[in-house]
Amino acid sequence: MEPKFSVVVVCLNPGDKLKNTLESIERQTFTDYEIVVKDGLSKDGSIAFARKLQEKFKQRALENGKELPVLTLSEQKDTGIYDAMNQAAALSKGRYLYFLNCGDTFYDENVLSQMAELIEENPAAQGIYYGNIYERVTSQVVTSNPRIDAFACYRNVPCHQACFYDRKLLAAHPFDTRYQVRADYEQFLWCFFQDHFKEGVSFSYRNMLIADYEGGGFSESRENRKLSEKEHEEIVHKYMSRAQVMKYKLIMWMTLAPLRTKIARNEKTAGIYNRLKKMLYSRK
Repeated sequence: MEPKFSVVVVCLNPGDKLKNTLESIERQTFTDYEIVVKDGLSKDGSIAFARKLQEKFKQRALENGKELPVLTLSEQKDTGIYDAMNQAAALSKGRYLYFLNCGDTFYDENVLSQMAELIEENPAAQGIYYGNIYERVTSQVVTSNPRIDAFACYRNVPCHQACFYDRKLLAAHPFDTRYQVRADYEQFLWCFFQDHFKEGVSFSYRNMLIADYEGGGFSESRENRKLSEKEHEEIVHKYMSRAQVMKYKLIMWMTLAPLRTKIARNEKTAGIYNRLKKMLYSRK
C-alpha cells in the first residue's frame, strides 16, 4: 500500500532530538503516512527510540488491522546529510516526501491533514506543496513567497522544512551531493526550470505553519554561509542566463539585500522584518 506521505528524518548521534522529532510525527491526526529514519550509524543510543516506535506501530497494526503508519529504519553509512536524504528518499513509498530535520518538529498535530487538503484542492501530475515555518532562533514566523517565479528562485525559495515534494521529483533528480549546503536549493531550481515532465511542475502554497524549525544548523555557521554564497552563485548560473543573474543582482543591491539579511537574522529586529515581508507577499 502506498502511503500519502513519507516523512523522512536523517540523523547521526542526535541525542534526545530524535525522540522529540519522532513524537511530533506520531501525534499527527492524519495517519496515512510512513516514517523513514535514516541513521548514519549513531553511537549515542538515540536510535533505540526509533526501534521502540517501530515495534509500537507494528503492534498497533496487529491490534487494529490498520497498515499505516509504519516506520522504516535504515542504519548505514553516508557521506553527509544530502546523501542520507537521497538514501531515505530511495526507500520511501509515499506519494509525497517531506524532510523533517532531526531537532525540528511539526508545528502542530494537524499539519499532515492540512497538507492533504491542500493537495486535494490543487491536484497536479507532479507538484511541490508548501507553507511557512516557525524559526526558534528568532522566535518568529518566516513566511514563504506565495508565488514562485524566476526572481523568487534567485532570491528566496522556501526552505525544505516548508515543502512537500512529489516523490517523482526526487526520483528524477536527487539532491546533488556536490553541494554541501545548497543541494536542496539546486533541486528546487531544477524543478522550476527543467522540462523533464511534459506537464511541468506546479507550486501550491497555503498560509499555514508546517515546522518548528530549530535553526543554527550546519548551513548557518559563519564558514558555511560563505560556502552557501559560493554555491548559490554556481547554481543560479547553471539555470539562469548571465543577463538574468545580473538583473537580479542589481535589484537585490538596490533593495539593500545584505542589510535586510542582517535584520532578518537579528532576534530584536526579525519580528518587524517578517511582518513587513508577510504584508508584501499578501499583496501579490
